[in-house]
Amino acid sequence: MTPVELSRTVLRAVRRAVDDGELSVAVPARVVVERPRPGGCGDYSTNVALQLAGPAGRPPRHVAELLSRRLSGSPGIAGVEVTGPGFLNLTLADDDPGALAREILARGGGYGGSDVLAGQRFEIRIPYEVRAEVVADSLRRILATQGAQAHVVHGETAERSVAHVVNLRPVPAPCDPALLGRDASRWALLLPAAHDRPRIDDEHLAQRESNPLFRVRYAHARTRALTRNAAALGFTAEPGDVRGHDAATGHDAAIDHDAATGHDAATGSGDATRAPADAATALHTALSAHPRTLTLAATHHAPDRLARQLVVVADALLGFQHTVLPQGEEKPSAAHRARLALAEAAGAVLAGGLSLLGIDAPEHL
Repeated sequence: MTPVELSRTVLRAVRRAVDDGELSVAVPARVVVERPRPGGCGDYSTNVALQLAGPAGRPPRHVAELLSRRLSGSPGIAGVEVTGPGFLNLTLADDDPGALAREILARGGGYGGSDVLAGQRFEIRIPYEVRAEVVADSLRRILATQGAQAHVVHGETAERSVAHVVNLRPVPAPCDPALLGRDASRWALLLPAAHDRPRIDDEHLAQRESNPLFRVRYAHARTRALTRNAAALGFTAEPGDVRGHDAATGHDAAIDHDAATGHDAATGSGDATRAPADAATALHTALSAHPRTLTLAATHHAPDRLARQLVVVADALLGFQHTVLPQGEEKPSAAHRARLALAEAAGAVLAGGLSLLGIDAPEHL
């Protein structure tokens, strides 16, 4: 279920409550649903009960409970919970295994954006120092994904009309990071939390697994390579069920293939200790967390949260990549097309996240 479809579902619940005489209000033209704010739960949240409470002459939580009963059991909704003064938190039913990949591919770099901070203006105050400049630049971009406007000033200059002032004073770098080059220097300054001293050394340039920046950029390059390789094999991405279900046997064909060959598709090793379904679940979980991470990075003024989440997505993708293409005598199947879609979705998240940090996402590495 897409956010637009979910909004319509909530609106129908409001309309039914009005038609049945439970609420005496004008039915709104639309209902806004968004990713839950800090303290919320579920997949989406809406404050429609708070908006209707005044006109209805009811406490917001009473309206929320009323709508909760009508939404519970609706197609596509697995659960409804009321939190705070009357927020409705909605958990979606996993009735479309390709929904996440489809949403990410449709939104591209905009995946994870919301209007949580819509209409809010921020003034980011920083000293004349290179790490503060880099952190403020990334924070400004991240705030924009949540609907906020932000600008950076040096010193204590204030704009009276700005409601929110952010004083950024990250621990300075111990030496000039410029020798690392633009991408590695930005990563070195952004990955640690603001209160931690950044490490400036050649490890950020190392083309090996121990370097988180290398893993993130390599993972993105791998998603592009998978798309090219799939095209050479004659198939393209199509969001759907990543499990290779064999209708004749009732078994997961991909798992059976690995068990028969002794090959672990998730790690590329000879120990079949991790099934493709497990690798897909890990990647799905990492991608699902991206919107929440962006919101937290914006509200806590912490781009390092995004950097660390990109490492999580990259590691999950690198554990999943070996399941995407057919192996041996396998023919491309619906499961392969679905896995390719999930991998391409991961690539979009990695590219979008790196862009917010001001770092390039290479097509080849």
